[in-house]
Amino acid sequence: MPRLTAEVLLCHALRCERSFLYAHSSDELATNGWIHFGRYLNERLKGKPTQYITKRQEFYGREFRVTPDVLIPRPETEHLVEAAILRIRSQQVKRVLDVGTGSGAIAISVSLETQRPVIACDISLAALKTAEWNRDKLAADAQFFAGDLLSAVAPQSVDLLLSNPPYVPGADAANMQQEVRDWEPHIALFAGDSGLEIYARLISEAALVVRPGGRLMMELGFRSLDAVREMLVDRWRDVDVIHDLAGLPRVLMATRI
Repeated sequence: MPRLTAEVLLCHALRCERSFLYAHSSDELATNGWIHFGRYLNERLKGKPTQYITKRQEFYGREFRVTPDVLIPRPETEHLVEAAILRIRSQQVKRVLDVGTGSGAIAISVSLETQRPVIACDISLAALKTAEWNRDKLAADAQFFAGDLLSAVAPQSVDLLLSNPPYVPGADAANMQQEVRDWEPHIALFAGDSGLEIYARLISEAALVVRPGGRLMMELGFRSLDAVREMLVDRWRDVDVIHDLAGLPRVLMATRI
């Protein structure tokens, strides 16, 4: 892993692909290359995630721009994208909304894979700038707007609501990886003392904006399944769970009654 990280940072310093390193393994590094490589190594040794140094992260087969204003997209979130794609392709879905979009990875991936428009929101204006940059670069049919969860969304206007909300309990901060805790935006990570605060708000507001028969899909945090499922009892049916490759519950889905 350290070797791979060093290679990624060296490629970033030289503005080249990894294949170039192997093809020119005996070449001496120019002074300019050493300066950039040394700076990137120093940042990484301080704990800065590689993705924030290179400003790149692959997600669902595409390269996205990431900055410290957005959460770094994880492979586990691709399960949410896959579930959304299946729903859109098999059902009559007109309006898709991604809540807490961050880099726009979910909204843009779903739009490109289905060739459907997707709207998305985030409370962070800085995050929205990154999402718009990714949208423009990847030529996706996605529109972004600022909003605190669903406060700016009209009642019963959404057919499919997607979200990877903050779900880390504040008490878990001390046990998190340092590079996550110290570098990734806390507004996209933490959700009160229990980690359930945003789920509770999101599900309550989703019951108002999702049309009857519409679908809600959310990524799950560790050990949150039972508590989140309980929040769906009154106004949701057909609750399903998708597990990730490690066998952990990763995506919770429900239909609006």
